[in-house]
Amino acid sequence: MKELIQKTTKQTIIRDISWLAFNARVLQEANDPHNHIHDRLRFLGIFSNNLDEFFRVRVAALNKMLLLGKEAKMHLEANPERILRKIQSTVITQQTEFDASYSAIITELEKKNIYIKNEKQYSKTQRDFVTRFFEEKVRTQIIPLMIESIPHMPLLRDKSIYLACVLGSTKSAMMQRYALIEIPTKVLPRFVILPKEEGHTDVALLEDIIRLNLSSLFAPFGFNKFMGFIIKVTRDAELEIDNDVNTDLIAQLEKGLKNRKHGRATRFVFDRNIDPSLLNYLTKRLGLSKKDNLIPGGRIHNFKDFINFPATIFDDIKPRQQPFVHPLLKQPCRIMDIIEKRDVMLHLPYHSFDSVIDLLREAAIDPFVQSIRITCYRLAKNSKVINALVNAVRNGKDVLVVIELRARFDEEANMRWKAQLEEEGVRVHLGLPDMKVHAKICVIKKREFTRTKQYAFISTGNLNENTAQYYGDHTLLTTNRAIIADINRIFDYLENPIKKPNNLKNCKVLPVSPINMRRAMLLQLDAEIRKARKRKEATAIIKLNSLVDNELIEKLYTAAKAGVRVKMVVRGICGAYTEQKALKGRLTAISIIDDYLEHARVFVYGDEKERQVFISSADWMVRNLDHRVEVATPIYDKEIQQELVDILNIQLAENVKGRILDNEQTNTYVQRPEGEPEVRSQEEIYKYLSNKDYKH
Repeated sequence: MKELIQKTTKQTIIRDISWLAFNARVLQEANDPHNHIHDRLRFLGIFSNNLDEFFRVRVAALNKMLLLGKEAKMHLEANPERILRKIQSTVITQQTEFDASYSAIITELEKKNIYIKNEKQYSKTQRDFVTRFFEEKVRTQIIPLMIESIPHMPLLRDKSIYLACVLGSTKSAMMQRYALIEIPTKVLPRFVILPKEEGHTDVALLEDIIRLNLSSLFAPFGFNKFMGFIIKVTRDAELEIDNDVNTDLIAQLEKGLKNRKHGRATRFVFDRNIDPSLLNYLTKRLGLSKKDNLIPGGRIHNFKDFINFPATIFDDIKPRQQPFVHPLLKQPCRIMDIIEKRDVMLHLPYHSFDSVIDLLREAAIDPFVQSIRITCYRLAKNSKVINALVNAVRNGKDVLVVIELRARFDEEANMRWKAQLEEEGVRVHLGLPDMKVHAKICVIKKREFTRTKQYAFISTGNLNENTAQYYGDHTLLTTNRAIIADINRIFDYLENPIKKPNNLKNCKVLPVSPINMRRAMLLQLDAEIRKARKRKEATAIIKLNSLVDNELIEKLYTAAKAGVRVKMVVRGICGAYTEQKALKGRLTAISIIDDYLEHARVFVYGDEKERQVFISSADWMVRNLDHRVEVATPIYDKEIQQELVDILNIQLAENVKGRILDNEQTNTYVQRPEGEPEVRSQEEIYKYLSNKDYKH
């Protein structure tokens, strides 16, 4: 990995290599024997799903970079071909670790009398059950493709797995054919619980049920020898959306989604025991070569489905701690009355997202509320947010929803939401043609007799009640006039960017991308640098999903060299070197991978006397700072400031699920000092918040 860590003037680690190190941390969780076996299977699923998206997006982008030649090398400061080679070798190594992890988990499952059986291991009773299941549920869902008879290789869908079959006959060696069967996991469960025998719990995979019944499909055509091997293709999934304001965005998206299904293959994964002649045939028909990402694996692919491995077969799963309603917002109450008196911060998923729904529902019902304006990026499948907004319109409110259609892999769902909202009378704006709207903001306007009141919230995470149960985020509920004035400026701009082009520039207190978010963070670090140079206490605590932006990384180096103590919690990509002699240990970073997904962005500058605290929707990446509408907000309430600092300090003390982000991306666990107690930060934060006493 050393050769691909950039030792240039920019002193940053290549993002794709750092991302692979992040996914290795997820794999570590699958290997951790302290985790419940069900959680270990879930982490294998998360690892697999992450890797799929990496190939759909990042590897696809690098393949395009190859076409740019020298220009790409200047942009990446490394040859994309070298990066791709390193990716392939790293992924193959990780795949070996993955297979070993799965094998170890299988052994642990068997100790619990739980068996994932393949088609050769079923008892007679189970074979009879599986045969009936196939005839009743599966047969009509599959149509084999006899690929040698098809002039053009059929498109293999991304996100699907296929059983590649070799068909033969004992009567004639010449009678050998190849076939493909798409495994119908979109309409049938991947995991089928078999009839219990001798106290065992046995689970079958859908593809093995099909394997067992290949004779039922192909024997009528004269075949009596059958072999089946799982394969998977990952395709370029990055939508090509031009910036022509005269082109209808929905038409572009529909075209882009169609093209995505036909995207170039960026990875071909196959059972390492596949018949060599079949593998050779498939790679030729798919137009792949040894330079492409040809990844040998085990019998099972699309491990993302293991995220939903049946939990009902385990009798010792400890239930996850449930979110609880913020003590100040327990129903029955009027949330708008409470936040008129003071700001409230929800810390998800410890606090319940229901309070956001309650606020929107309250606004929908309140006869004095005139309007609601809100941004939406990723929504739940059966969104309660949408339900509240629709009912607000039915109650005569003016509702504006700025919906970002280009939320990656949620584009189709967002187009459906757009149609549904418009049908109900909601005013829908699609954001901007040349920038994603990634800000999570809402403002509610109320006219009570002669007085106008406004209420708002700003969040680091999506307005999605499903993901809010396991994404770590912060949501500020406020009536602060300066904050709300800026939120209104942002909405005015989003509604009419041509007539109000300067509205983002006119924001007084909210740092906004792409206008001044980076500059605001640089200025905060500059203030700490000045203090350090005057021999004063200077600190910065930075929490992010991803740290990639070169200018901000350089500023962090400058700050640490000047004497600022910089502590970072970075879940994913970390492009900064933390081990440089000139920094004298003043720049440190850890990553926490645990039950909840650490998703919040929080920035704390200075000590308690001069503390500046922000939450934000934006990571420190070029795309977030220069090519999206993002919002950060200062936190003025001293009690909330302290809450955020306390939570960050708990995370910085993590010594169970924390990894040190060093120069070599080795993912070494944070060592617990001898005699010190274990600190598993997510559990400690839950205790901290559930025991917190709020003065009404």
